[in-house]
Amino acid sequence: MRYLFVILSLSLVVSCKDASDNETSHDSGDYISKNLAGYATVRLTTDLNQLSDSDRKVLPLLIRAAQIMDTLFWMQSFGNLDSLLNTIKDDKAKQFVRINYGPWDRLNGDTSFIAGIGKKPLTANFYPHDMTKEELTKSSVKDSLGQYSIIRRDSAGKLYAIPYHIAYKEPLQRAAALLRQAAQVTTDMEFKKYLSLRADALLSDNFTASDIAWMDMKNNSLDIIIGPIENYEDALYNRRNAYSSYVLVKDKTWSQRLEKYVAMLPELQQGLPVDAKYKAESPGASSQLAAYDIVYYAGDCNAGGKTIAVNLPNDEELQKTKGTRRSQLKNAMRAKFDKIMVPIANEYIDPSQVKEVNFDAFFSNVMFHEVAHGLGIKNTVNGKGTVRAALQEQGSWLEEAKADILGLYMVSKLVEKGELQGPVEQYYTTFMAGILRSVRFGASSSHGKANMLAFNFFQEKGAFEKTSAGKYKVNYEKFRTAMNDLGNLILTLQGNGDKDAVAKLQMEKGIVKADLQKDLDKLKEKGVPVDIIFEQGIDVLGLK
Repeated sequence: MRYLFVILSLSLVVSCKDASDNETSHDSGDYISKNLAGYATVRLTTDLNQLSDSDRKVLPLLIRAAQIMDTLFWMQSFGNLDSLLNTIKDDKAKQFVRINYGPWDRLNGDTSFIAGIGKKPLTANFYPHDMTKEELTKSSVKDSLGQYSIIRRDSAGKLYAIPYHIAYKEPLQRAAALLRQAAQVTTDMEFKKYLSLRADALLSDNFTASDIAWMDMKNNSLDIIIGPIENYEDALYNRRNAYSSYVLVKDKTWSQRLEKYVAMLPELQQGLPVDAKYKAESPGASSQLAAYDIVYYAGDCNAGGKTIAVNLPNDEELQKTKGTRRSQLKNAMRAKFDKIMVPIANEYIDPSQVKEVNFDAFFSNVMFHEVAHGLGIKNTVNGKGTVRAALQEQGSWLEEAKADILGLYMVSKLVEKGELQGPVEQYYTTFMAGILRSVRFGASSSHGKANMLAFNFFQEKGAFEKTSAGKYKVNYEKFRTAMNDLGNLILTLQGNGDKDAVAKLQMEKGIVKADLQKDLDKLKEKGVPVDIIFEQGIDVLGLK
């Protein structure tokens, strides 16, 4: 209980030193109003008539467990939410704080939008805010770079680690109890096993058994992804995972359509545009593709830009033995396409090509981005260990860039084989429009840096041009060449574990340049949404 009290009582105290680096220099109220208007509201629903009576009883339990992940993510990303909200009187400011899980605009380079609060610390709330990398490296902390612990100081200033299951004991016990209750209600034996093991995992930080059980589920109608999943919030090391949850209803018709692509992964791996040693590993044999309607987002995945597809588990060893499950969040994806992609394409894609932008191509590009996480190389070729360990904080953004490009490569190959309906020009043009959509999230996140690498690299290779009318026009032949060249570069950097070269690449090409920023600003002026926020929950679904 002592550790829990320490965590709950910690509000974020941010140094104002160099706060101007990412702090607004204009009226914060005006800034909030303009940027709050950049979110389109979407109601998260699905056809509940397809569910059994037991599934309809399970679903509210899953949502309540997910809501606890929201509280935990607040602790990790900022600290005490109430301590922040109590200092704010304006309702719009409070709403913007809730969207961003803190006083920094996640879709605008983590700009501070609350007066008196400086730039977002790289540590988030995983580490003491005054701690340096050098201090932790030289310390005797046993779990200094663990995925499931936080770092704190004792009364003498000495660093120590607290496991998540101790630091957040009480809320995790409540979440586990809800999962166990759901396990008692469901009639799906595989889902029952997963829920029970995941409850155990939340209380032990040992997630392997529940990850395997999750991968073994084949016929479930419901799903919940819950726990400390991704490490993006830890900008100091990209090591510590943040709590997140997705509550999902499977679209079994679409999922069946996607299953055939799994068998093609080994062949696609061998065809990657890189030397043989960088593609010698084999994708997991149990990889799965599935489509879902999402009915609840919580925690990390709900902060700022909203996730529309998920590729898990992240554990490299499990990926090699069990593969991954690529979950496409179809209803959220459709909402982003209709509300954001279509207006952007009409505004900036050349009139001769705008007809090529369509939802099926968008769905495929996003889907194969997630599939492509399982391709390439997980271990360096020169004894530096895993790619993740070798690249450290430079690893996440380059992995996202790999998935962008290898996903597009896979689409190209599948169109050639007649496994995807063409023409390939639809996928390339939609990819181009997708970059213009995604780069509006800024270049502060891993996905943002990845998007900018693709944009700047493709531009330098002549894969697209900007016409005199200010429209983007794709050169399809050069686009394909640039795709292969960038895929080769990324896989080579990963295989070599060359952290310095990756950092140099990010500094040179993982940035939003002035001409592009002008175009992005025009989209905001025209009222094109940047992203979506949700009306969601048990009441929205009409459940009790």
